[in-house]
Amino acid sequence: MPTPLRCARTLWLSGLLCLWPGVAGASGPIAIRDILDEPQPFHLKQVVLHGTVRNVHPLDPYTLRAGSTCYGAYLFNLEDDTASINVAVFGICGIPTVKDPDVEDGERIELHATIQSPSHGGYYLSFHGIAVAGEREGVVQAVADRITPLVE
Repeated sequence: MPTPLRCARTLWLSGLLCLWPGVAGASGPIAIRDILDEPQPFHLKQVVLHGTVRNVHPLDPYTLRAGSTCYGAYLFNLEDDTASINVAVFGICGIPTVKDPDVEDGERIELHATIQSPSHGGYYLSFHGIAVAGEREGVVQAVADRITPLVE
């Protein structure tokens, strides 16, 4: 059974996380320019963005190092009043499928995404499939977690 001290400490930590920008509990969309100007604090953080879809580009199936082939991936740019960011939607791996992108050019959406910032040394989705970001590569990419049409 939790002690009163443990409950108080958990409540305090939860409140602290809600006040920290870019961390769970933050409300409202973030301006894309804020992410592009200072990407490192957003690295691997989930953010909410609102904007207009531009340049939807379906990708050919790509193969992961483990050997699984992924289908239905696509890239697009999300544009708000401040800037534009590259968005990746990963494919469904291991199950051959034909899937159209979930968005159309000009559509307004709310995007829940995980930010990948430059020099992270991780992977990003490119026109040629999965690629490894090198130290000098300036890829800032939002990896889509959830896309919802924006009703305004």
